[in-house]
Amino acid sequence: MTTAGPLRSVWLAVSWLTVVPVPQPRTEIDRAAGAGAIAASPLVGVGLGGVTGGVGALLSQTALPPIVVGALVVAVLGLLTRGMHIDGLADTVDGLGCYGPPDRAREVMRSGGVGPFGAAALVVVMLAQAGSLGALVEGHHWYAIAAAVAVGRLTVPIACRRGLPAATGGFGELVADSQRWSIGLWSLLAVACAVAVDLDSWWRGVVTVVVIGAGAWLLSAHCARRLGGVSGDVLGAGVEIGTAVALVAVAL
Repeated sequence: MTTAGPLRSVWLAVSWLTVVPVPQPRTEIDRAAGAGAIAASPLVGVGLGGVTGGVGALLSQTALPPIVVGALVVAVLGLLTRGMHIDGLADTVDGLGCYGPPDRAREVMRSGGVGPFGAAALVVVMLAQAGSLGALVEGHHWYAIAAAVAVGRLTVPIACRRGLPAATGGFGELVADSQRWSIGLWSLLAVACAVAVDLDSWWRGVVTVVVIGAGAWLLSAHCARRLGGVSGDVLGAGVEIGTAVALVAVAL
């Protein structure tokens, strides 16, 4: 791989996963490029984590209640990611809650509206994130916030691991069934990142990463079976749930 390869992967990951106005690639994006971008996606999480911690630090200088600060930080994170992951969470849960074959579940996911299952998932996950962020901001735990947001992105390469098929059409065809080595590498880095949050109770960081990794593995496997494959919505759902778990864990 040339030096342009990894740089292009990071560039594409930033273009896909954030609102940062980077120029779009001039060449066609094939599966190889998609695989590289997914392998680089946790790096985007590191950047988003740094920005999130910085926003929390700024808001901590106000007199706002912690839960309001947490909600505002969640809103900023949603804006930075175009709300794609939030939308993916709602669509995925609605699809999983639908009675019917995979084709019917995917039709529900593409409908554009938010059903009762999706709405309930959004309330629970967003409240968990906002409440945990508020507590961390109140305690001035900036690194913990950044680490949790970054570790939550470990779910992306796990959901695109080898052996999981893509849902028919869409983003999944570019990235599903594409990851192998990146999962082990990012898992080790995620453990180091989580352990550094609290060295005295280092085992909590290990448990957090194991729970997030195992949860992402099981969720993506269930979605692939129930929905007929992995899609961009499934990746978004994993990110939001993984981030919520990480934030709750470090807040504890």
